[in-house]
Amino acid sequence: MDKREHTVPHIFFSSTLVAPFIEEDEVILADHYDLEKIIARGVRALGLIPGAVARNDITFSWFGSVYAGYTVFLARLMGKKSIVVVGGVDAARDREINYGIWLNPWKSVFVRYAYRKADRVLVVDPFLMNEVKRLAGYDGANITTVPTGYDGERWKPGHAKEKMVLTVASCEDKWRMKKKGIDKLFDAARVLPDVRFSVIGIHQALMKEIKHLAPPNVEIISYVPRDELLPHYQKAKVYCQPSYTEGLPNSLCEAMLCGCIPVGTIAGGIPTAIGHTGYVVPYNDQDGLVRVLREALEAPSSHGLHSRERILQEFTVKRREDHLCSIIESLVR
Repeated sequence: MDKREHTVPHIFFSSTLVAPFIEEDEVILADHYDLEKIIARGVRALGLIPGAVARNDITFSWFGSVYAGYTVFLARLMGKKSIVVVGGVDAARDREINYGIWLNPWKSVFVRYAYRKADRVLVVDPFLMNEVKRLAGYDGANITTVPTGYDGERWKPGHAKEKMVLTVASCEDKWRMKKKGIDKLFDAARVLPDVRFSVIGIHQALMKEIKHLAPPNVEIISYVPRDELLPHYQKAKVYCQPSYTEGLPNSLCEAMLCGCIPVGTIAGGIPTAIGHTGYVVPYNDQDGLVRVLREALEAPSSHGLHSRERILQEFTVKRREDHLCSIIESLVR
């Protein structure tokens, strides 16, 4: 649908936080529709949402949350259509790593309502569809898989690769580190003392606490802006995603576009991203993780180009754009 048409839908776009993948959806939708955006939480959000729902035709909520449940309720009350996008934390109840909004009994009531009553629930990977159906206890007839998309012009290979392993994972506490499998990566690095590892994203407040846990062949970098990650991806021969659980990992897909050979756990959307272009092992198979890291490091660097081709074919921005527009147009009709 061309935004210039007279009947262009009005969309209320909301989230409680700012993240690159959320901003990318905002850009896609703003290019086709009239968009009203609210990024807020707390009492302020609760006060702003009713008017925004009233002014628009469709609500588009990033993440299942209390606010998404409230938005869907108001949309139904006012005869509007609603979309909720699932990210990962909103489809999880993992006590072992203290992860998931479903660990909170009262918040889960709102999330369950949001999923069951929204006109469309969008997930980035089939794994999340199954988790939403299981946790919300319904048939999931309103759920559609719409993978995130990645820009092959922005994320591209550079010069010669270095024989090293890279992981990018924003970690603000030890629970997040466990969720991202950083402890498993440290253990693998101890068994591979001649291999250089680089971990980007450990928050400064956590650095002192965990510095002694990392073996000497692991470089820990506290923070790199997303716009400055490209040379890190281009340098590393192997990218490792040893997570306990994931949706469809953005950093993994970006690294694959940059020609990294991917290694990951069989968790969430990690195997979906890697396909047959890299190596996957069960989360608890530590010996297996070390083995496939060795294999990836010894493989020809050209194998990373197969990984790039997979993302270029399966996970493009254009494909996500087409899916989102198709869903919105079907709701309008």
